Amino acid sequence: MSIDPFLDATAQADLVRGGEVTPTELVEAAITRIEAVNPRLNAVITPQFDKARAQAGSADLPNGPFRGVPFLVKDLICHTAGDPFYEGFGFLKRLGWVEETDTYLAAKFRAAGFVFCGKTNTPESGILPTTEPLAFGATRNPWNLEHSTGGSSGGSAAAVASGMVPAAHANDGGGSIRIPASECGLVGLKPSRARTSLGPEFGDSMGGLVCEHVVTRSVRDTAAILDCVAGPMPGDPYAAPTPARPYLSEVSNDPGRLRIGVLAFNPAGTSEVDPECTAAAEHAGRLLESLGHHVEASHPDVFAEPDFVPNFITMWAVGNAWVLDYWTRRTGNAPTVADVEPLTWALAEMGRSSSGPAYLSAIEWLQVFSRRTAAWWAGGFDLLLTPTLAELPPRLGEFDSPEDNPLAGLFRAAALVPFTPLFNITGQPAISLPLSISDSGLPIGVQLVAAYGREDLLIQVAAQLEGAAPWGDRRPPTRA
Repeated sequence: MSIDPFLDATAQADLVRGGEVTPTELVEAAITRIEAVNPRLNAVITPQFDKARAQAGSADLPNGPFRGVPFLVKDLICHTAGDPFYEGFGFLKRLGWVEETDTYLAAKFRAAGFVFCGKTNTPESGILPTTEPLAFGATRNPWNLEHSTGGSSGGSAAAVASGMVPAAHANDGGGSIRIPASECGLVGLKPSRARTSLGPEFGDSMGGLVCEHVVTRSVRDTAAILDCVAGPMPGDPYAAPTPARPYLSEVSNDPGRLRIGVLAFNPAGTSEVDPECTAAAEHAGRLLESLGHHVEASHPDVFAEPDFVPNFITMWAVGNAWVLDYWTRRTGNAPTVADVEPLTWALAEMGRSSSGPAYLSAIEWLQVFSRRTAAWWAGGFDLLLTPTLAELPPRLGEFDSPEDNPLAGLFRAAALVPFTPLFNITGQPAISLPLSISDSGLPIGVQLVAAYGREDLLIQVAAQLEGAAPWGDRRPPTRA
């Protein structure tokens, strides 16, 4: 039978369960789509088609809820046994680096029944909100090939948006699930801190900034996959609160009448918000009102504090210095200035120049910021609504740094993302939903944020919005 490339993962799994297709047929169809579309998008940098065929045809394919569904793994943090692993670094590509084991997350994806068809592109070390690594080339947005897919999960987002696969792995240290979801017209949930394990190698990453999940086309896929991968693993330093019910069940649960604050401008004043992004958030607010919620202009006052950006960058810089030290230990060779992109080196040098007390002072400031943010939710609000990004998807090349200013790309990035890093600091769950399209035909995401541990509420409201303003029939010009 002909398989619609835009069926979500749940629908594809239902075809297998109902005996209408085999896992091998699903995977062969995905391989055909990847071979047809990827040359234009450069989303998949490491095809693994022979392994996928073997996995799909194996009697040992796990009988999980997504048995036989094709899937792609982002080439950052989450590694898979016996496969290349580069994290956007040219020096790892030259070494032909291969990981011997699955991370806990990869093992949970396998247990769910997903079939890994390849690895997706990411910026070097996941630093930038665009996917243009020198080692692998730019990933192009299927809605307009001259524009960015976002980052750092841009390869995964381009692959899902174009119909190569129905879902793909993603991770988020400053917006890297939500940014590409917004720019490619997808659902992107950043779970609560420690909802998914970073083991067995890491307890947390970059002081708790980083978490992992997926990008998908539907809210039900996002919820059902979270059921498969959430939960603490042995040795995790802390865990998110145990959910009351399976996340998939929340798709049909009524959240009741909620109090929702709307923030449609950048209160820190570090960048302007594009009028179309503002309009998208305001439209979402009116849609929420029509669903019976109380919506008002409000946000945590602490978001106006100018010290957020320098303290966040201190954490980010020290974290990236640690990344290079990590790969020095793993490979036995210390990367030099010639081995990495100028921004990566400059950011790592900034991190190395930070003293221990200065780093802990940044953490102290940001922890107080988190408490002041949480007080807004404790004061009676259920959700915060913002634009996901301050701009429409930028053109490729906008984040390039000149030789005399290697950090220029980082500060360009800060102008794009005033709303997403806030919640990597606080650890709160946040979801980007593809509710709007710009006049030029580019996707615009809106972000909903809940209190820590309340993914259930995000899924309930996201499902309401998906029902009221469906996006599932949208197709980008470049597609399978």
